[in-house]
Amino acid sequence: MSSDPKFEIVRPTGILDGTQAQKFRKTVRECLDNNPEIILVNLQDVTFIDSSGLGGLVSALKMVRTAGAKMSICSINDQVRMLFELTSMDRVFKVYPDEETFKQKVVDAS
Repeated sequence: MSSDPKFEIVRPTGILDGTQAQKFRKTVRECLDNNPEIILVNLQDVTFIDSSGLGGLVSALKMVRTAGAKMSICSINDQVRMLFELTSMDRVFKVYPDEETFKQKVVDAS
């Protein structure tokens, strides 16, 4: 019997702004219906995040925590990394270099 944590992966694309943030939160809410232990947000295809997008990430994190799950992020580009560092979001979110590293450290480690 496997004790791997159950996880869902969300992969937003393009610019994470107010409109996209609403879609993102809706997707995360739908993922929570599957009762995952962890939601991994892969930002590989996100080119830019504005303040609304950042707000969307934080509100999704609150939603995930309320559901008793965790949320991690992976594959952020330099612009997003800089934004995370400037806003201290790198301390709020557990950030992994990529999905493979996440799976090795979180899924395979359990």
